[in-house]
Amino acid sequence: MPKALDFPSIIVKLRGFHRENKRVPVFSEMQELLGYRSKGGVSALIPHLVRKRILSQDASGRLIPGALMQSGLRFLGSVQAGFPSPAEEELIDTLSLDEFLVRNPTASYLVKANGDSMIEAGIMPGDLVIVERGREPHVGDIVIAQVDGDWTMKYYQKKNGKVLLVAGNKKYPPIHAREELVIGGVVVANVRRYR
Repeated sequence: MPKALDFPSIIVKLRGFHRENKRVPVFSEMQELLGYRSKGGVSALIPHLVRKRILSQDASGRLIPGALMQSGLRFLGSVQAGFPSPAEEELIDTLSLDEFLVRNPTASYLVKANGDSMIEAGIMPGDLVIVERGREPHVGDIVIAQVDGDWTMKYYQKKNGKVLLVAGNKKYPPIHAREELVIGGVVVANVRRYR
């Protein structure tokens, strides 16, 4: 193992591979990509990449992108949303939106919102919502649920001990499951592009 690893170069190469292939390279691909002579060299490199948060491992031990492999944006601080105030641009950190928005990557997925039933919750048609599977819903959470065979996104409520799904738009009535209710996950973030 070389004493000085070129982590920035490794990150660039791994990001490029991940962007093209939507996965982390296997050992033989990593050997070629990073210029190692043997898979043993790659095997010795992996703990360093995990410790540096370039790679991570899921629950089954499979390699997945780590926090530093995610493309990050420069985080310059905060801006007043009320009355204007002087702002100074100062680089505080580099922030990956994946790391900020997704707490549990292996249990999370994206869904595109259709319709206007959640507009009062700030979820507009075309928005992407990040949903976390396996999280216990609490009253007031927004959930993705299958109700009698149809999927919907609504507020999770309870009335008289029974689950009630409530729209974020007053023109839609609450929904009760007649036969079956399956919670597909809890909405943890909403993403919208303006242009």
